[in-house]
Amino acid sequence: MFFLSEMLNKKLNLPKPGEALPGRDRPIPTADTHFVSGRPLKGPYPEGLETALFGLGCFWGAERLFWQTEGVWVTAVGYAGGLTPNPTYQETCTGLTGHAEVVLVVFDPKVVSYADLLKIFWEAHDPTQGMRQGNDVGTTYRSVIYTFGTAQQQAAIASRDAYQASLTAAGRGRITTEIEPAPEFYFAEADHQQYLAKNPYGYCGLKGTGVSCAVPTPA
Repeated sequence: MFFLSEMLNKKLNLPKPGEALPGRDRPIPTADTHFVSGRPLKGPYPEGLETALFGLGCFWGAERLFWQTEGVWVTAVGYAGGLTPNPTYQETCTGLTGHAEVVLVVFDPKVVSYADLLKIFWEAHDPTQGMRQGNDVGTTYRSVIYTFGTAQQQAAIASRDAYQASLTAAGRGRITTEIEPAPEFYFAEADHQQYLAKNPYGYCGLKGTGVSCAVPTPA
């Protein structure tokens, strides 16, 4: 029982620098192109596109949600927000890398705004659950928004505050979503990229609160 308790604690608490796995110097292999669109996973991306980074539980279902959104040019799954350089999936699952499972979203702001993506993000999961998402337990499944630039940071915070008001009115708890400037993003292995397009009946853990999100319009 002690062993199981110790392992659970590791998965529910972010590791300190001296506790994290060492990782590696080189990126782990991944796919070259998006399985659905055939577009280059790592770019170069067309001029005028913007990038967003979201974590809302298991990244398989989350990625499908975004690649099906009009105006999204390409998506990729990976790891961000931890300490271990170039982690593997198996390493992140131990909770000893500190990373969250995240989705990189490259989008055309002329077609879909960052505010639109924030609305999708908030409504697709329960951001009040801390280090878990439903039955998926651990730091890798925490709710995160990693932002690129001041405008995204301000929009993310404003949307969080607005959604908190709606959740509170509905009798829900406090949002635990981490909102920080984007750290380094590490692409996940090829078999995880667009997983549900390759495995249509595979696991998808997405489950929202049922509370709608009215994202504030940027000034």
